[in-house]
Amino acid sequence: MVKFWTAVLKKLRNMVVILERSLGGQKTGWEAQITEMGKQVIVAGGGASGMAAAIMAARKGSQVTILEHMDRVGKKLLSTGNGRCNLTNLKMGKECYRSDQKGFPMKVLERFGVKETLAFFEGIGVLTKDKNGYVYPNSEQAAAVLDLLRLELGRLGVKIILGCQVKRIGRNRIREGFLAETSLGDFEGAAVILASGSRAAAFTGSDGSGYELVRQLGHRVIVPLPALVQLRCEGKYFKQLAGVRCEAKVFLYSGAKRLAWDQGEVQLTDYGISGIPVFQVSRFASRALYGKQPVRAVVDFLPTMDTDSARVFLQQRRKRLGHLKCGDFLTGILHKKLAAVLLKLTGISAEQEAGMVPEDQWERLLVKIKAFDAIVTGTNSFEQAQVCCGGVDTREICPDNLESRLIPGLYIVGELLDVDGICGGYNLQWAWSTGCLAGSSAGECNMGGA
Repeated sequence: MVKFWTAVLKKLRNMVVILERSLGGQKTGWEAQITEMGKQVIVAGGGASGMAAAIMAARKGSQVTILEHMDRVGKKLLSTGNGRCNLTNLKMGKECYRSDQKGFPMKVLERFGVKETLAFFEGIGVLTKDKNGYVYPNSEQAAAVLDLLRLELGRLGVKIILGCQVKRIGRNRIREGFLAETSLGDFEGAAVILASGSRAAAFTGSDGSGYELVRQLGHRVIVPLPALVQLRCEGKYFKQLAGVRCEAKVFLYSGAKRLAWDQGEVQLTDYGISGIPVFQVSRFASRALYGKQPVRAVVDFLPTMDTDSARVFLQQRRKRLGHLKCGDFLTGILHKKLAAVLLKLTGISAEQEAGMVPEDQWERLLVKIKAFDAIVTGTNSFEQAQVCCGGVDTREICPDNLESRLIPGLYIVGELLDVDGICGGYNLQWAWSTGCLAGSSAGECNMGGA
């Protein structure tokens, strides 16, 4: 039925165009009315950036339609911050974002940053609170944030079409503007905002379909790879370490070159390493591995001491507790499962008295504690990644409003772009910033689209 009425409407518009031409370009009253009533903005994707864009475009007076292929909007938002929705972070700097065009993220955030984001959420009824710089809704419920976003979309009259897969977006051949071909028929608009997400966590709706749409439109896509994701490592001993959590530093190397490092609670798994510090450096592993470069992770299990201090500490401990078996000697310093593996890798028997162990073996143990080395063989899948690195080349996007430099009236926002933030609310901030800037600009579009 939708296709039938779409075809009828196209024929009527063709008749209007023919009539206009016969009158020497003068608009008929009917066409003028269609133009006035039909100023449309299409938002492809109903995630965080798409909802923000739709709200801002509607506030500018445009009629806005969200095309979402899932059965609800904002599904990925519900899982952010472990369900508590870490909206943004008060600490905002260039080191918090990664992109092939390094200066691009901050140019965007300078136009719509934390201050503007907090005002945006206050405006729709979200009371926020600061937890050491991490900003959450006061209720610490992602569902509450989504509810208020949906209420604002409803108040503004934004249409939401669910279960709608966008197949192609191109220039409208009949009228100025764009035509979005979807599984539920065609939609026309004066402007289009692409907010279809990356390939990360496809179960929430990010299936990567937006990459093909932008390629069809002539944009370059830097290969998307998993980021904020676990690292898979070589070594049979990881099965024995599964479940261990400890404070540690994680360094990534490719040959002698240090790629990145971070510190925090590391989780050891049966396949490798996980935890926030691992997530923070994982995008560098993804890029290096994709480029066929060797990658290794070096973990410091005693990050509060430098190597010399750790050596002195162990020597003094042996003087006091040298009578203990080595299996007990490291109790209270390292997790018991971790200590057992490190002793085995060093060739020290757990039953041997600590005071009887040769000095060279203690030195090897110290090296293992301070620089546990593992070959990184890969990352976990897109499904388990929180975001992707890579995406639309930002050299082709205007940072002032996220409009395409190639196609006026086309806007590309959120995770679809080649920008990824670290953990801590930075990727949601990117969604709000890009969505709001694009929506404000697209909403002012006066191209007379249907």
